[in-house]
Amino acid sequence: MDERALLILLADGDTHSGDALARRLGVSRAAVWKHLRALRAAGLPFEAVAGRGYRLDAAVELLDARRIGAALPRAARARWPQIDVRWRLDSTSSALLREVAARPAGTALFAEWQTAGRGRRGRGWLAPPLLGLTFSLLWRFECGYAALAGLSLVVGVAVAETLCAQGAAEVALKWPNDVQHAGRKLGGILVELGGEFLGPCHAVIGIGLNLRLPQVLRDAAGQPVADLADACGGTVPSRNALAAALLAALGEALVCFAQEGFAAFAARYAALDALAGREVTVEAGERRYRARAAGVDARGALRVRREGEVVALDSAEVSVRA
Repeated sequence: MDERALLILLADGDTHSGDALARRLGVSRAAVWKHLRALRAAGLPFEAVAGRGYRLDAAVELLDARRIGAALPRAARARWPQIDVRWRLDSTSSALLREVAARPAGTALFAEWQTAGRGRRGRGWLAPPLLGLTFSLLWRFECGYAALAGLSLVVGVAVAETLCAQGAAEVALKWPNDVQHAGRKLGGILVELGGEFLGPCHAVIGIGLNLRLPQVLRDAAGQPVADLADACGGTVPSRNALAAALLAALGEALVCFAQEGFAAFAARYAALDALAGREVTVEAGERRYRARAAGVDARGALRVRREGEVVALDSAEVSVRA
């Protein structure tokens, strides 16, 4: 038995006795408690109800690859020929990078539980099992690396617009790869490239979204964070329906980006730009200075105005904090 079998029983949000759980799973009550303790340590909130058993603080929905595929429009199904859901992985992006040669273009890999999720610049990504949406995409391009400038911004546009369509309010993009709600981090994007510099090449695109974030993980985040429940007024969309909506939007965006580049998304990004016109702190190596953000250029580089001069900053060189 693993924790997934236990969560299938607890997913309804009702209270289940330890004896009943143990009988249905064919294990001891001690084994049930051991797995519950592991889930609690990973950030999944549940409570022990005195004399009655255990329950999650709310019902949860497990991901199902068939349900996600069935919810896709026909054109999107052709773009995502392989949708895979794993119970536990170190990182969906790490797993796809290990399997690039064996995976087709248009692979979408989801994990219910990431034990070593990765963010930009080696930072970790905290996500409790079942309370977020963590997935990575494999997309192949005929061009080389140089033509992929602005890719993470295009992914951000597709994600943010999808969340807005799902009822989320105050969603914006903080250059180069954060999705925000009301100025707090709601999700992150990590793009890793491989292949030939002049082409062809591939991108592994990692996306993590907070759907319901327990207070203990908010406290541990080290920065202001939000979840989709905040953005949607307390109601979290179906995880499978949201996964399908994101894949449909991302597939369309990636096809358009391959043909037209970032320029086709510049106006849409500007409408979501959380930094435009704001004073920011730029950190580049040992240098740190204040400037004013002035949107992004045709390649997706951030423009900042400092001492009367406008400078374009590449995402690989700087960190920008509002």
